[in-house]
Amino acid sequence: MNQTVSSAVGKSLNRLLQIAALMAFCLSLAPSSADAAPRKAKVVKKGHSVSVGKNRVSKTFIAKKASVVRIFATPARPSFGQLAGLHGTHDQLELKSSVALVMDQETREVLFSKNDSAVLPIASLTKLMTGLIISEAKLSMDETISITVDDVDTEKGSGSRLRIGAELSRGEALHLALMSSENRAAHALGRTFPGGMDAFVARMNARAKALGMHNTRYVEPTGLSSRNQSSASDLAKLVSTAYNDPVLREFSTSPGYQVAVGNRTLQYNNTNGLLKKPEWEIGLQKTGYISEAGQCLVMQAKISGRKLIMVFLDSAGKLSRIGDAERVRRWVESNPTIAPAATLVRQVNG
Repeated sequence: MNQTVSSAVGKSLNRLLQIAALMAFCLSLAPSSADAAPRKAKVVKKGHSVSVGKNRVSKTFIAKKASVVRIFATPARPSFGQLAGLHGTHDQLELKSSVALVMDQETREVLFSKNDSAVLPIASLTKLMTGLIISEAKLSMDETISITVDDVDTEKGSGSRLRIGAELSRGEALHLALMSSENRAAHALGRTFPGGMDAFVARMNARAKALGMHNTRYVEPTGLSSRNQSSASDLAKLVSTAYNDPVLREFSTSPGYQVAVGNRTLQYNNTNGLLKKPEWEIGLQKTGYISEAGQCLVMQAKISGRKLIMVFLDSAGKLSRIGDAERVRRWVESNPTIAPAATLVRQVNG
């Protein structure tokens, strides 16, 4: 009788351990940054994994039936652009981004525009303003910054390889924020700014106003909040100004970077794959993603001898924003005499 009870208890404990392991697996699916691509949901059966689509895991449910344990994922929330119907606007370049702008940096001539005045969440494009504020403040880049519990993302629950207690220089934190969209690094930059986070956010908004970014609002330095919003026209002004800062140019376009944190050396890579392509001459860039914003990208790049500013907001996929940039590059290269304000957009049923 005692052996029977012991056997039943053992089986129950094994089942609980299996469920706990699966719950830990679910938590591991959380994106590591605001730019993290949507992860695939998994179906687990006797040690086998099967993809069940490209839906982002926003909620996880575990159900057990017989010997099969399944992990179900609900579809990602629609972006603000999708809710506003902006994806119903089509253009001759067949861009996947619902908002786009291409501008000649030197003449300010708009070569292409699509919903460029729409105000949307901008995700980690926010970090470009964060970097501008830090650089213009002329703070010591060698000063040590410690990651604290205050820097942990409670907005989206994203992870980070910068553990609580990790120490790095302000320059290293800025490099990681701009190059690989490190959220804890970006938050720590704002938190340790003279006057604290409130003073930093106030400086962000004041700088935006000074640049004529009248449709822009910041509430925090990472972009995790959907209340950080702007338009393509405003962001083009920010990109143009940020390009004049050599630190922002260097840090945002680094293909990779190593930082020593304690007894570990962490390797970070740039979130923009275009930097690896020899046909691209990129002077400054920043990517961004949260579900409310979709996939976003801003760049300064030289194409066919022209310095161009490109803004892509609310693209449906991580590769789509890259594809849109490629489509614009081919369009410019095949039309060297593109006239200003060539707005190649038509409204469906309009």
